[in-house]
Amino acid sequence: MQSNNKSKIHPIAKLAIDVGPLVVFFIANAKAGIFYATGAFMVAIVVALALAWQLEKRLPVMPLVTAVFVLVFGGLTLILADETFIKLKPTIVNSLFAIILLVGVAMKKYFLRNVVGHAMKLEDHGWRLLTFRWIGFFFFLAILNEFVWRNYSTDIWVNFKVFGIMPLTMVFTALQIPLIKRYYIDEEQA
Repeated sequence: MQSNNKSKIHPIAKLAIDVGPLVVFFIANAKAGIFYATGAFMVAIVVALALAWQLEKRLPVMPLVTAVFVLVFGGLTLILADETFIKLKPTIVNSLFAIILLVGVAMKKYFLRNVVGHAMKLEDHGWRLLTFRWIGFFFFLAILNEFVWRNYSTDIWVNFKVFGIMPLTMVFTALQIPLIKRYYIDEEQA
């Protein structure tokens, strides 16, 4: 039997680490504008990764990739004084996640299992279906982000980023529960 050396992080702490940088971004934008908010977001995401490392003794893949893009696109936003870069970041990150999952399916590997497989065990067909659903969702978020930032003000885009994407993701995730239950493998079956 394989032992699990990963420390378990309290769900409230995990939520604070995951959502904290977005809250900082939202508040900083409301108080001082998009450029200040971008800098604050960059600092907050580095702090969140450091806390995740401290608590979990590992860096979760998706937040790490997101942090790299926040730092690169946030840096470009600040250096070039052009908010377009930070607005493009969600489009690029969501598209990248979708493409990575799609490449995995083409190679008959379900990378989603690598990310969340510690939390649940599914039959291969379940992983395949769940992966395709996430591919579609990531592309949907990319397209939606493009629509919002190109058609609305920066403040509306920030509100959408904080209060739109997160609830949409939570609803989408909840809608996957029937699929997960259908293909779930309990410990006795495994």
